[in-house]
Amino acid sequence: MLDAHALAAVRDGVSGVLSDERRRDAVARTFYARLFAEYPDFRAFFPAGMDQQRHRLMRALAHVVAHVEDGAFVPFLHQLGRDHRKHGLTGAHFLAASNALAAAVRENADTWNPEIDAAWRRVVSAVCHTMAMGADSEDLPPYWTATVVEHHRVLDDLAVVRLETDGDIPFEAGQYLSVQIPQRPRLWRYFSPAIAPNDYRGIEFHVRRVSAGWVSPAVVSETTVGDRWLLGPPLGGLRVDTSPGAEDVLMIASGTGIAPLRAQLMALAVRSSPPRVHLFVGGAHPSDLYDLDTLMALARTNPWLTVVPVVENTEEPWWRPPTGRELPVGVHRMLVGKIGPVVTRFGSWADRQIQICGSPSMVRSTLYALRKAGTPMSHVQHDPLGY
Repeated sequence: MLDAHALAAVRDGVSGVLSDERRRDAVARTFYARLFAEYPDFRAFFPAGMDQQRHRLMRALAHVVAHVEDGAFVPFLHQLGRDHRKHGLTGAHFLAASNALAAAVRENADTWNPEIDAAWRRVVSAVCHTMAMGADSEDLPPYWTATVVEHHRVLDDLAVVRLETDGDIPFEAGQYLSVQIPQRPRLWRYFSPAIAPNDYRGIEFHVRRVSAGWVSPAVVSETTVGDRWLLGPPLGGLRVDTSPGAEDVLMIASGTGIAPLRAQLMALAVRSSPPRVHLFVGGAHPSDLYDLDTLMALARTNPWLTVVPVVENTEEPWWRPPTGRELPVGVHRMLVGKIGPVVTRFGSWADRQIQICGSPSMVRSTLYALRKAGTPMSHVQHDPLGY
């Protein structure tokens, strides 16, 4: 899309903005202020609280800039445009936003000149047109409906929610969906199914309460059987290559980041010759490994799977009562430490397909540990919007 000179111009102008948290927030606020000033009717498409919306905008923008050279952002933006149909947006809305997006970055950058401006406008044009194509070329519904059939409070701050969908959702193991719950209308959050697609239209989400969050506390504390949820189109692309000769797999998860990885393990379990998989699953405390029993049961019946539990602290915190649970069969001890450095104690894993899933800070620190160990970043997958 850009020659080397134009690419360097974009990076010079935009990288400083994206690397500074204060400026990222300023860009997002400027964008939405300009957009709503130019198109006041657009405001009705967005929730009253815009913090998460601004945060997701800047993470998506950072992903685009990081991949503007190889074009890997195109399928991501196509999916994102399709996902926004649940708000009632069409391709015309994305095209109308291009001037506001171009101006928002320009107004908050230290370095800017006509050459950077021209290159940046080309990037913005590609972003808006790709999202418009995603929104306008989709024949599937903008969202599906589902009923809560089970709600388990696994920990004080974590719940497992199972639903039955009214129709077949064409998602793949490893993807995530945007979710709206009746307790928080018009607020959508991304959750990843923890089970693979099945004939029973069943879907399962693992949700941890986020402090100061709007949606996750309601899911954990207020959801009841019979609640009706809305589920948006599938997003993301975590995927295991199972073609002949493909490399074995390393999966690294923490907290509820285990969900999309577990779904893929379940999908692999029904294949005749799955690749060998090492799964490192981590948490701050032993009780954070809430799904370890299920994972070890999978490992006992599937010899290609090795599960390695990792904790940062071997004792439970004072505010969390002891679970009384013994270690699952097959677990003799847990490794101790931050999950990234623990994984790289065993080498660079340069001969593996690698997937990382967890909080944004966990993903960043694990990527750092892998780079330091010499792991080729081309082997690593993680979703840009995270969990």
